[in-house]
Amino acid sequence: MAEAFALRCLGCGREYPAWSVDYFCPHCGFPGGSLEIVYDLDAPPHPFPNHANFSLWRYEALLPVNLRFAPPLRAGSTPLYAAPQLAKALGVRILWLKDDTLQPTSSCKDRGTAVAVAAARKLGRHGLCCASTGNAAASLAGFAAASAMPTYIFVPKTAPLPKIAQLQAFGARVFRVDGTYEQAFSLALAASDKFGWYNRSDGLNPMVVEGNKTVSFEIWEELGDVPDAVVVAVGDGAVIAGVCKGFLELAQAGLVKRVPKVFGVQAAGAAPLAQAFHRFRGGKPLLPAEGPATTIADSICVGKPAAVVPAVKYVAKTHGDYVTVNDAELIAASLELARKAGIFAEPSGAAPLAGLRRLLEEGLVSQNDRVVLIITGSGLKAPQAVLGHLPEPPIIPPDIQDLSEVIKACS
Repeated sequence: MAEAFALRCLGCGREYPAWSVDYFCPHCGFPGGSLEIVYDLDAPPHPFPNHANFSLWRYEALLPVNLRFAPPLRAGSTPLYAAPQLAKALGVRILWLKDDTLQPTSSCKDRGTAVAVAAARKLGRHGLCCASTGNAAASLAGFAAASAMPTYIFVPKTAPLPKIAQLQAFGARVFRVDGTYEQAFSLALAASDKFGWYNRSDGLNPMVVEGNKTVSFEIWEELGDVPDAVVVAVGDGAVIAGVCKGFLELAQAGLVKRVPKVFGVQAAGAAPLAQAFHRFRGGKPLLPAEGPATTIADSICVGKPAAVVPAVKYVAKTHGDYVTVNDAELIAASLELARKAGIFAEPSGAAPLAGLRRLLEEGLVSQNDRVVLIITGSGLKAPQAVLGHLPEPPIIPPDIQDLSEVIKACS
């Protein structure tokens, strides 16, 4: 049942009662003491009940907060599309696209935000904050606005202007940090400690992972089964942690017989989690996970991921892996996704398509596998990334008599 859970440290295994700790294990500290939320899955709810507002809250029985605390905006219930053109181009048997660009603020971050804001409302917190490269911040600002809660956002000054525009339009107090995402993260954590704000930052708050996992519940219900492989972009690690946790819980509850392999895709210039995973798989220490962060995909430009422990351990449990792709591959994937599936994704949102090509090349995914790509963010959030690689449209006079030459030039 909702709210019948415990908090367990992924580092030392200590357990804490529900709502007794906000973010991390007091014994292990952060980030080694990342907390996971655990439920009694002996008597799982099935089928999940329908709600009038059909959203992720239909999975209330496997969420930590009751529906009555849910913010007014809908989150979840996004479409799963078959992608035959892309499947043919890649040479895979079956390919689906889970389109989370259709969330209220146009990114998958709305799932984690919905649960985090509900938790803040239950706890009676008077303000919300987070650090973000853009999407999580925009998500929190929008859901907080709908919930009449003040929000304080810390973003690196390099965050794209369309995302800054979202923040300001929603009325958030925005602080552009003259530094890295990691420095913005530290400032948000210090501010939440000092002022008592509830911190939604990815990789810090375990409630975020609980919202993120609902994408896996939806994939399972939409397909009537689980696929062979699921591919998702990775920055801080909270999204892929949620994807894995959702499928793992379905298996623990006896609702599915197997768990799909979950694969994370990172930009080659910002791949500390991929490196940490391969060290971990090789028997080396998991922490620290840190490296340079330079990529056109701002949403996954994270040099020191906060959710390193769950993002590595959960992926290992699914027998998945991590791959990296370069910026040119990300741009090409964004354009291919738009032209062959009609979904305009920012470079990070298209990363799973670029990653799937790499996975097929390396034999980690078979051409006979049934694959789902999770498309995490709209291209309208960072249009300049793609515009810089496209020709300028021709300007023509309004009284032009013969369009044939113009049409030929554009063909």
